[in-house]
Amino acid sequence: MKLAAKWRLVAILGGICALCGVRSAAQEIRNGEDLLRAMHYRYQRNWYETLTFTQKSITHNPDGTSSSEIWHEAALLPGKLRIDIGPVNNGNGLLVADGTLTSFKDGKVSATRPFVHMLLVLGFDVYKQDPKITIEQAKTHGFDLTKLHEENWDGQAVYVVGADKGDLKSKQFWVQKNGLLFVRMIEPDRKDSTKTNDTRFVDYRQLPVGWVAAGVDFYVDGKLAFSEEYSDIQVNPKLDAAVFDGKQFATQHWEK
Repeated sequence: MKLAAKWRLVAILGGICALCGVRSAAQEIRNGEDLLRAMHYRYQRNWYETLTFTQKSITHNPDGTSSSEIWHEAALLPGKLRIDIGPVNNGNGLLVADGTLTSFKDGKVSATRPFVHMLLVLGFDVYKQDPKITIEQAKTHGFDLTKLHEENWDGQAVYVVGADKGDLKSKQFWVQKNGLLFVRMIEPDRKDSTKTNDTRFVDYRQLPVGWVAAGVDFYVDGKLAFSEEYSDIQVNPKLDAAVFDGKQFATQHWEK
């Protein structure tokens, strides 16, 4: 066999093997654990570590009126999220870090409690942290990772983890089948289990690295209750660790 023909055959066989590998990888998504691993491996080398944005937070009232305010958010992945509510100088906001949620009022701690932010985990952390951690967090949060089925939603095929087909009450999360991006989470309301919370990541935009949903809609029992619209999205900005230190919440900020 001539050398050129030999390498052409090797390339063809390699291409066939690669294609089989892609198909095999797709077939291996049999449950929620497989899906969370696939999400991680798809983007682990093409995702940001830090992210900042300005957020227009809109409250939709039952009488049809609405009100809004501007928040500023910064994320350090995995696991850290800071939210400044209203003008930065007011010192009001929230800090998610090290499995704890801390609330601030006038620059001082007003409340603290253990908390794993599953929207942060499924929409962001999953792509940067060891899949074992994400899987454990999802299980601890009450998702049944043994249950997985497919749906067509919002014009695309999605995986649904945590519920049987037709069940829109049990705790579950939805992920694009092709893009492997998180798009929806449904769960009983924490304060009133007779109500169902339905959170949707919308308006996905491709960034220099990774993606971000530039909008989030929060529904309660099918009615839009709150929405977020992101602007001035900055990818991988340099953030001082002090920004996520609760003791320095009132004095440290990334906005100048």
